[in-house]
Amino acid sequence: MSQPHYILLPVSPFFIVTSLVLAFLLNFLPLGNLFGVPDFVALALVFWNIHQPRKVGIGVAFMMGLLMDVHTASLLGENALAYTLLSYFAITIHRRVLWFRPLVQALHVFPLLLMAQIMQLVVQLLVSGKFSGWSYFLSSVLTAALWPVATWILLAPQRRAIDRDDTRPI
Repeated sequence: MSQPHYILLPVSPFFIVTSLVLAFLLNFLPLGNLFGVPDFVALALVFWNIHQPRKVGIGVAFMMGLLMDVHTASLLGENALAYTLLSYFAITIHRRVLWFRPLVQALHVFPLLLMAQIMQLVVQLLVSGKFSGWSYFLSSVLTAALWPVATWILLAPQRRAIDRDDTRPI
């Protein structure tokens, strides 16, 4: 049985801002220095860059990166650079990614998330000379695995009912 095709309503700018703030707050969870913790801000940024590239662009990614730099007490600009590049490449491929189902979209998003983590690692290597280990990249794997769930949650307010009811305005 094929998946139903939804007609999406326009997204509310308030919902976009709310989702980015919630993603930022999820990154605040006190998980210490655990490896493999998903980057919820990167996930939300990539999602909105792919689905709404005119509303969430590189400037928003840069500002979210600066906020994450302050939050993580990392080198100022480390996350900003990674999120800016992530946003640029997500906007570049957004038309192609939207043709696929969320599971296949996750395969397209994974290299972007991995590239952002590699950029962060390069900056850390240049500054401190310490390599975090290969488990550092587990975060991008788990973040990409959350893509179908994030797609389902973030598109939920925009979905229009499949069976149109004439008593409803939309």
